[in-house]
Amino acid sequence: MPGIISGTAENTRRQHHRDMTLTIADAILQGAQVLQKAGVPEARREAGSLLAHAINKDRTFLISHAEDVLSDRELIYFRDFVERRASGEPFQYITGAQEFFGLEFKVTPDVLIPRPETELLVESALELIGSADSLPLICDVGTGSGCIAVALLHEATFAHAIALDISEAAIRVAKYNALRNSVNDRISFVVSDCFQAFFAGVKPFDVIVSNPPYVSDRAIQGLQREVRKYEPHLALTPGGDGLSIIRRLLNEAPDFLKPKGHLLIEIGFDQAETLQRLIDSSCLKLLDIHPDLQGIPRIAALQKVGH
Repeated sequence: MPGIISGTAENTRRQHHRDMTLTIADAILQGAQVLQKAGVPEARREAGSLLAHAINKDRTFLISHAEDVLSDRELIYFRDFVERRASGEPFQYITGAQEFFGLEFKVTPDVLIPRPETELLVESALELIGSADSLPLICDVGTGSGCIAVALLHEATFAHAIALDISEAAIRVAKYNALRNSVNDRISFVVSDCFQAFFAGVKPFDVIVSNPPYVSDRAIQGLQREVRKYEPHLALTPGGDGLSIIRRLLNEAPDFLKPKGHLLIEIGFDQAETLQRLIDSSCLKLLDIHPDLQGIPRIAALQKVGH
């Protein structure tokens, strides 16, 4: 009996040793199988990206060192990341980073993950800023990670900005991103529910931009689990029909815009017609609603009426 027990223990030890001495190629294969079973799209690519993050190397290194054996520490990190991703946690929250407009941004569960369609908002604003005063002032309402304001200031090196958000935690992330991308000397951050923190007579803005919460209660359940379960609810939806913050922007922004200043708002896929009905033509003129790469009306561009 002692021999049998000893042999069993030795087999277990050897199995554990084999389990903990995986090559990069084997680890990616194992991770991809777990992610695929959990329904994660492009499982092999995601597994490779998670492993690259776990060992602090790029994807090229993984290819050229496929037979390298992972350390126990690296394997523990990797398996933790795979488990989190399999449960639905977004890749960007695991790595803590997302690229936007060619810049790297820190992201946490306190902020929305910057999306490619929002780059259209930046592009549209830059076109308008190009024709503004020599030192345009921008206001970013609901700044979140700060991606819009930071990207604008990075491109428009003569501009300044004030970024607003109701969440103190989001403001902390945005401040970090402004510093990381070297625009912190041209941006101020204010905790505010839309324009609530502003006082009468505040210096008017050339451009106001916003990617507000606009998902309706009805549409929340149709979102991907990564978005629905993990991204901040407050930044996704204002409740109801999803238009309450957009209504506030349309009603309140003219008070803080220069004459002929511009307001740009990202909107939901089915909100273009409703938005047009909400515009007070005595205050704002709709210039265009720019479609995103999928042809969905996405960025409403408006101008303040006046001289």
